[in-house]
Formats: sequence, C-alpha cells, structure tokens
Amino acid sequence: MTAAIQRKQYYANDNLLQRRTMAIKRTNADIWCSKAVRLRDGACVRCGNTETNQAMHIYGRRNKVVRYSLDNLLTGCYTCHRLFTESPVMFTDFCNQHLGEGHMEILREKSRGILKENKAVRDEIAKHYREQIKLKEQNPDHVIISYN
Repeated sequence: MTAAIQRKQYYANDNLLQRRTMAIKRTNADIWCSKAVRLRDGACVRCGNTETNQAMHIYGRRNKVVRYSLDNLLTGCYTCHRLFTESPVMFTDFCNQHLGEGHMEILREKSRGILKENKAVRDEIAKHYREQIKLKEQNPDHVIISYN
C-alpha cells in the first residue's frame, strides 16, 4: 500500500471517528421542538442575545420523557449555553431563580417517568410542534403548548 493511500485511509477513518464522537443526532422532533422553544422565548433567557440562539435542556437529551418537553427547555445563545454546560451548578442556580423552585420540583418529578420513543412518536412530536409554531406565527398571542 502506498503512503498516499495510507494517509487517505487514515484521514477517512479519522473523519469517521470524529463524526461518531462529536456529532449530535438530531431528529425532526428535536429540530421542531428547538424552533418552538426559541420562538417562545425570543432571545437568550440569560443575556437577551437574539443571535446564535439554541435550545438548552435542563435535564439532558438522554432523559427521553422530558427531552421534548418545553418545561425542560430554555433558549440560550451559544455563549451562555456553553457557560451553563461547563458550569452545571451555576445553571441549576439560574434555573431555580428564573423558573422558580416549584417549576424545578415539578420537572424533577416529571423526569422520573418513562417515555417509549420510536419513529412514530418522534414524528408525532415533530407534527405537534410544527402546528404550534404555525399557530404562533398566525397569532402572536398564542401560547405554545408543550407536547408533554
């Protein structure tokens, strides 16, 4: 095997490894849920930035029962999202102050549930948020309703 082919294979494998370890798999349900929370909040809840906004999960995406719940999501700019990811105690304190301890207690109880997730459920969630976004765009006073 020539050196050029070996280098090519190495970089191909390296890119594959990087995609496996760095990529976050986003479903249509994730995308539409993220759009809904960003539309609901309008700006970063910490600093008010309207650029580079992202959906921030209070309980991580692995917790399926609250993954798509608007109770578990806040809008954050890239910088604040990164700050809270690196400082979970600060994020917890912020959530308690911003949302209230009652909301956090309800979310804690909700997070202990179980959601059997499959493609049909994810499609249903995506459809729900698409419809909610459409209603919000037609009527700015519409309050976006969470899937669960």
